[in-house]
Amino acid sequence: MTTSWQHRREARNALIEAGAKLARGKIVEARDATSLMEAVIRPGDRVCLEGDNQKQADVLSAALLAVDRSKVSDLHMVQSGVVLPEHLDLYDHGVAKKLDFAYSGPQSARIATMLFGGRIELGAVHTYLELFARYFIDLTPNVALIAAVSADRDGNLYTGPNTEDTPTVVEATAFKDGIVIAQVNEIVDKVPRVDIPGDRVQFVVKADKPFFVEPLFTRDPAAITETQILTAMLAIKGVYAPYGVRRLNHGIGFNTAAIELLLPTYGENLGLKGKVATHFALNPHPALIPAIESGWVEQIHSFGSEVGMDDYIRARSDIFFTGPDGSLRSNRAFCQVAGLYACDMFIGSTLQIDLQGNSSTVTTSRIAGFGGAPNMGADARGRRHPSEPWLQAGREADPETSALLRRGRKLVVQIGETFGDKNAPLFVEELDALALADKLNLELAPVMIYGDDVTHIITEEGIANLLLCRDADEREQAIRGVAGYTEVGRGRDKTMFQRLRERGVIRRPEDLGIDPLDADRRMLAARSIKDLVRWSGGLYAPPPQFRNW
Repeated sequence: MTTSWQHRREARNALIEAGAKLARGKIVEARDATSLMEAVIRPGDRVCLEGDNQKQADVLSAALLAVDRSKVSDLHMVQSGVVLPEHLDLYDHGVAKKLDFAYSGPQSARIATMLFGGRIELGAVHTYLELFARYFIDLTPNVALIAAVSADRDGNLYTGPNTEDTPTVVEATAFKDGIVIAQVNEIVDKVPRVDIPGDRVQFVVKADKPFFVEPLFTRDPAAITETQILTAMLAIKGVYAPYGVRRLNHGIGFNTAAIELLLPTYGENLGLKGKVATHFALNPHPALIPAIESGWVEQIHSFGSEVGMDDYIRARSDIFFTGPDGSLRSNRAFCQVAGLYACDMFIGSTLQIDLQGNSSTVTTSRIAGFGGAPNMGADARGRRHPSEPWLQAGREADPETSALLRRGRKLVVQIGETFGDKNAPLFVEELDALALADKLNLELAPVMIYGDDVTHIITEEGIANLLLCRDADEREQAIRGVAGYTEVGRGRDKTMFQRLRERGVIRRPEDLGIDPLDADRRMLAARSIKDLVRWSGGLYAPPPQFRNW
């Protein structure tokens, strides 16, 4: 008896044949998108919906929401970002049942309510690289719903500056006999650049509106506080300078935006130009424009783009990775790998830090997911190439091992204020992530960055260098030492705190020669969005919500 090894391909071909009845070649009208979904998606299928950090296949999302539930139901959604309301409406309407995801920033409150209420069956909260990896192992999509700027009639796609997750999603789906459907803004005779070859795309839906892009990384300098400026000064003088960090990743937030805006002023005064912050794995942060224009930055590879930065990027191809058409070529998977293995430091914010240094963006009221932070903020044990910041961190963590056998360490810095939004304390005795794990019977609490990866914690109280801690007690007291007037901070041992400060484990602003009163908004290279536009020579076109002129 001969065994057939073509079942998946035969099934895919039948689905393509069913969908082709709605298409002219590969082109499907937007009004027929829901019927296309009903033709090619089966109950219980794994569906990858973009769902990126910024770029959203919103027309396809709405079409999926409108399907007849007698034909399409109980889907297992595997998507990077749960960003649009429609992404969660799928569960309220019974179209989707199970979710594996990485990031849910704008929907963090609603997804928490739905998870706690049992309306979503959670697979796991992943890191980006982890989810991408599972696309090729055990979460391979049956159907991928993606977004691109344009397509030709052969299905070749141009993704423009926001390529993001698209190549990874398509690779996993197309080469395992899945169906790829792309919504595009326009159909053209020839795409400016072939980002996704047409033989990997079965159907193209001409959308009736451009796909939605979230300006996720834009921070208005006018909203940066003096406390955030102080933490930025501490970071630059207390971490960037002594380690000579040139290759790094900045997380999202006002604290890192403040650092970017202090490089051309405070950093310049410290004589650090050319010595720190030259190579980034980073989205095109508008707050970095003054540093680029001042000659600080040599190169940036990006996970995705940022709304309004297209013309600026095109004019600064020496800095950014761009195609022959002049637009940014972003790729989240490649940039995550670059941040994990090629960068010497990650610095970013979180919502909670416990006494061991574990951090999470999961609280009882918000589940923001992780995105790439656990990859950026992980000490990659597969790394073998040396660099001075990496070696120095390794020496501090492990001074006894022979130099030739000692592992280096990636610098993983958590930066924030001791009290955050609505006066919520940054430092807690126990992460809310544990309560979520207990409520949902999870086998693993959703910790964003584990404490043994964290090397430094920076608050307005100072810097805790956890590399210099020699036991768990010292580590706990170092964390308490920068926790300010939170309950955790008030529980510090004053005698041990003083000993740790004498050893340089804890460094107050005055220990670094920083006067908190010097933290003034006049230090910022740009103090408004309009200032950033001026710095860019008029090339930066901020989104309407950031314009006040």
